[in-house]
Amino acid sequence: MMAEYEQQGLLEIYKLHAQLAEHVSQRREGANRLYAGLLAATLVFVATLLRFGPASVDDSVVLIAAGVFGTLFTVSWWIVIQSYKQLNADKFQVLHELEDNLPFRFFAREAFLYGSKERSTRRWQLTYAESVLAILFGGFYLTMLAYGLYELC
Repeated sequence: MMAEYEQQGLLEIYKLHAQLAEHVSQRREGANRLYAGLLAATLVFVATLLRFGPASVDDSVVLIAAGVFGTLFTVSWWIVIQSYKQLNADKFQVLHELEDNLPFRFFAREAFLYGSKERSTRRWQLTYAESVLAILFGGFYLTMLAYGLYELC
């Protein structure tokens, strides 16, 4: 059996690691807001430029430029989503390992309940929802790029 001071030290490490996992989730949320905001603002800018921009600007060039920018940024966002997914998975794996030496396994129990087949409602992982949004933006920007290339030719 683990000595009380060792148990207390382990609990402090556990609390610190749980706090670090929360910080990762906050950074992840901030990154999602940044990407979604930038991609939406780009759409507004492109729409405004196409509607009210100077006649000397070729619409197909604007669409191509925005399509390339948006597609590259969307791919970057998707990579960030996957990186955060892996980082979170690793952090929670460490938390589960630390919990093996604690009286109650908080995160392991929560994960079990979240994934329980007994639940009547389906729950999607956050990464899935984030990825769908990135893919939708990517599809829109790829369509914009393709249309711009089509109009140019």
